[in-house]
Amino acid sequence: MSSTRNLLKFVVLCFVWGLTWIAVKIGVETVPPMMFAATRFMVAGAIFIALAWARGQREAFSQEDKTRLLIVSLLMIALCYGPLFWGMQFVPSGTAAVLEMSLTPLALLAFGIVLGEEQWNGLRAFAMLLGVGGLGLLFAPSIDLTGLEKGLPMIGLIAIAWAAISSAWGSVLAKPLISNYGSARLSGLTTLMGGSVLLIASLSIEPRSAESLITPWEWQAVAGWLFLVIFGSLLGYSIYMQLLRDIGPAKAGSFAFVSPAIAVSVGVVFANEPAEPQRFIGMALMIIAAAICLSADRLPRLSKGGAIGLGRHR
Repeated sequence: MSSTRNLLKFVVLCFVWGLTWIAVKIGVETVPPMMFAATRFMVAGAIFIALAWARGQREAFSQEDKTRLLIVSLLMIALCYGPLFWGMQFVPSGTAAVLEMSLTPLALLAFGIVLGEEQWNGLRAFAMLLGVGGLGLLFAPSIDLTGLEKGLPMIGLIAIAWAAISSAWGSVLAKPLISNYGSARLSGLTTLMGGSVLLIASLSIEPRSAESLITPWEWQAVAGWLFLVIFGSLLGYSIYMQLLRDIGPAKAGSFAFVSPAIAVSVGVVFANEPAEPQRFIGMALMIIAAAICLSADRLPRLSKGGAIGLGRHR
């Protein structure tokens, strides 16, 4: 597949997932967070599976792949979004954003190397550090570390960190399944299975979750939910799966350095959020970091000099 097409997909992914932050924020103001996520994923999963069947993607899974599929679904959806939403109850949103978004590409690169899907690359490692620094500058005005010494806030931080690690681990494990069974089918099965587990968890522990299934939602929540189903999942998640397969976890994961910049920019323009100069510096660093991640393999003298050969990247 051409690099131009992959780049276009990457840009679309960054833009769409940058806007999903607003949709999530609107929705969880009136709907229990895990229920909001669970219903979104289950509906999107059913649509994905229908599309896959229409395309003739009906190959039977081997027993080994069935086990991997279950693990991937839990890691990418249930064990990611469940702890993430739970942890954000006790951690300021800016602090949570920096932790989750900075760990995601780092964990994708680390798991990619360990599982043989990526090579260690000094240039890409530099890009990761640059992106983390940019994230820190971007969210610095809203970072609050006071009161995190002990108790639930610290456990919340651990839960958010785990969410990033879980998502990255599942993403790398998903790559061979996507190649064998198609991105639409994998997107559908993982979101439907993971969303179903989230639904059970929500009904078990979230207040008002059962009530939210039978009570009409406010139109803002419905609008945010529809945006997440159509753009966040049916478009964004499927593109992410394709990029995992076609360009590898480290490159695909560099969306985490661009999407927050888009989200903050939208907040500045449409929600009158503060526009401190350091935020724009952070955005610039993050975009540069993403560009380096995407083009590292085209700079052979620099990238090969740091390669150890711990895997094969395709």
